[in-house]
Amino acid sequence: MTRSKRWATLFLIGTLLIASTLSTWAQTSDPLRIQAEAAILVDAASGMILYQKNADQPLAMASMSKILTEYLILEAINNQQISWEDTTSISEYAYRVSQNLSLSNVPLRRNEHYTIRELYEAMAIYSANGATIALAEVLAGSETEFVRLMNAKAKELGMKNFTFVNSTGLNNKDLFGMHPAGTADAENLASAKDTALLALRILQDYPEVLNVASIPRKTFRPDTPDAIRMDNWNWMLPELIYGYEGIDGLKTGSTALAGYCFTATAQRNDRRLISVVMNSRSYADRFQETKKLLDYGFNNFERKELVPAGYQVPEQPDLPVQKGRTNRVGIATAKPLTLLIRRGEAEHYQPQVQLETERLTAPVTKGQQVGRLVATYTGPTQYEYLTADGPLRESVALVTTAEVEKAGFVRLILQQIRAFFSWLAQQIRGLF
Repeated sequence: MTRSKRWATLFLIGTLLIASTLSTWAQTSDPLRIQAEAAILVDAASGMILYQKNADQPLAMASMSKILTEYLILEAINNQQISWEDTTSISEYAYRVSQNLSLSNVPLRRNEHYTIRELYEAMAIYSANGATIALAEVLAGSETEFVRLMNAKAKELGMKNFTFVNSTGLNNKDLFGMHPAGTADAENLASAKDTALLALRILQDYPEVLNVASIPRKTFRPDTPDAIRMDNWNWMLPELIYGYEGIDGLKTGSTALAGYCFTATAQRNDRRLISVVMNSRSYADRFQETKKLLDYGFNNFERKELVPAGYQVPEQPDLPVQKGRTNRVGIATAKPLTLLIRRGEAEHYQPQVQLETERLTAPVTKGQQVGRLVATYTGPTQYEYLTADGPLRESVALVTTAEVEKAGFVRLILQQIRAFFSWLAQQIRGLF
């Protein structure tokens, strides 16, 4: 072999080794290799992020925007600002959008009245855009004002990287020049992390959202000339083509800019997960990538009881009590501490006491909260949370195990005398 050939061979071998190393690193750093521009997987109980890819980048979110519209409608229902049986007529704007059958729509009529329930179901099941605009107008008087409410609520919920320009998630160019905010070709933007946070908040505050989100199909205005079958765009509902065990929500979305998006939630036994996929390549891809995320979560994480109810930390089994019949009282967990953890990592969690007070003053009631017990993770993975209170959700109350009555007058005097002589003895010892 000539010298030049030998160098060429060594160069080729080196190149292959580098390529192999980079490939291995890529697979290790992103074991799921999600085929989407952004994705995230979250534990719904704590907001702990189990997987993320490009999750902070604001992207077009298409009809996933309607999760925020749903939030505002459900909030108004719960505040009795509107009711499900309230009726509304349809504006020219909502009517014109509803007649565009190239978009998701149930055709609405100007001379008809529709209940809030009818319009909400059309939005949540069929992603009907005209119905969404009609709801926005009912709640805020105009879509322009509703968009202001959307942006204010998003900020209140803790979202950070977002811009809402309409209630539907459509591109403004599809709104006949009547778009409420933004430029003529603007779309709603949010990061995968913010979209997951929005899903988390609506599940926490209005879990009834799933009552409609989980309906696989329903007829809009049955037994009328306007009857139209609404098939849920969430094809991962168990009854549909990409059916997945436990999925009961939440919202798909697609536009030319957004690609194919999906915010999903699934529950199996005591575990509920939230996933978001943004800008995948096709209808099928968004469901296949969602399946990857959920499979990863359900297969690799489990809810495990780390500490039972009544557990006392050996280093802090009790607290001192002033002016009581006894001078100490036991403290223990009020209920079990159960967390979603990676399988096999239970030994990486250490119980840690966080006290609200260093001592109590009698009278003390049994079950009085004195702090919290948290499980501090000491393993190799750095877990993030969607919300600042995420770690607090992974804790349980520490409470007193007994009642301590206030001491009588004579006992209090004796306690003070003992305390004085104890202090005096310490001072004398300090002299030698």
